[in-house]
Amino acid sequence: MKAAIHKSSIPESQIFMIKYLEDQYFDPVWHSHSEYQLFVPLEGTGTRFIGDSIKAFGPNELILTGSNLPHLWRSDDAYFEKNSQLKVSGIVVYLQESLLGEHLMGKEELVQLCKLFKRSQRGLEFYGDVKQKVVKLMYELMQLNGLEAVIHLLRILQLLTTTKDYHCISHNEYIDPFRKDQTDRMSSVYEYILKNYRKKIHLNELADLLCMTPSSFSRYFATVNNKGFAKFISELRIKHACKLLTETDLSVAVISEKSGFKTLSNFNKQFKDEMKKKPSDYKKEFLGI
Repeated sequence: MKAAIHKSSIPESQIFMIKYLEDQYFDPVWHSHSEYQLFVPLEGTGTRFIGDSIKAFGPNELILTGSNLPHLWRSDDAYFEKNSQLKVSGIVVYLQESLLGEHLMGKEELVQLCKLFKRSQRGLEFYGDVKQKVVKLMYELMQLNGLEAVIHLLRILQLLTTTKDYHCISHNEYIDPFRKDQTDRMSSVYEYILKNYRKKIHLNELADLLCMTPSSFSRYFATVNNKGFAKFISELRIKHACKLLTETDLSVAVISEKSGFKTLSNFNKQFKDEMKKKPSDYKKEFLGI
């Protein structure tokens, strides 16, 4: 995995930046940056990591990540295969909290916008009618420039500030920026975990990647991720199982094995602890049956 870079920097001559992304897979680097990021994947599936949250993603999710909130949209393994014909695409908007200038951002007319930026420190996922409206406006924004583009961006932000159709993603805020050496370290760890989480991973394997002792690595991992290594692996396996439950007709026993659990009873227990329901009930509820 390549080193994390600060790839979203907005040119000094611009208030914000919008990009249309199209590639074989989304950038697999775990990273954070000072800019706020509004992102909608249009094509592609995989697993997203936002703060301390792990969840499968698909097209047309609308996510606002706050300043310095670490994140990663990791495409499914199939997208990385040598002869894969799969592709991903999306629209991303980068902006600063002070996009209208420090003087204006302190005025009462923009109090709600400041509150939106504050909430986004945990990451926000929008849904319902507001999501559809904002995605449409993001498509239109790509075709605009100058003052017309700024006005269009403010329309998007106005919709996001007034809606209640959202939920917070991460349990914790990440106020302080990660150092480059931290993002480089965790990128290598995440890459190894994502390739091997469906089989047993020994702590010393990951500790060796960072030239640490297992106990030192365990403390470091928990500090960066706000959860222990065992909990992280369990959540990753459960979220993979959720994906298989809703997208395949495989039995619960087969899904348990394919998700890295040694026994069905352990899978059922951990699934219920994490999702608050049995795997079979989760599938029925999701599919409406």
